[in-house]
Amino acid sequence: MISPYKGKTGLRRVINATGYSLAGLRTAFRQEAAFRSLVMLNLVLVPLAFWLEVSRGERALLVAVCLLSLVVELFNAAIEAVVDRISLDWHELSKNAKDLGSAAQFVAMFIIAAVWGIVLLG
Repeated sequence: MISPYKGKTGLRRVINATGYSLAGLRTAFRQEAAFRSLVMLNLVLVPLAFWLEVSRGERALLVAVCLLSLVVELFNAAIEAVVDRISLDWHELSKNAKDLGSAAQFVAMFIIAAVWGIVLLG
């Protein structure tokens, strides 16, 4: 079954999708403290990756893992929003969903630390 909300095609779809994406980034920045913290971390680490004397491949990896944490946080915030939309009552499955999203971000942060450590320490 085709969703009635998927009616746009071509350039109009790309324009709409871009608008939705930018709205999502604005919402994340305004409403999610963790997302703002990660943006600030990226404002330090990404320029640092370009300042360090590393290979282009290493530099790309340093930047990619930093941006990965933003992607994971967007998914984590989306999961939390959906769970809260369904119900603010405590439920084991709701707790599990939120904990799993948090765990994903924890792993992403570990990946950042590991990759930066490996690149910088050899």
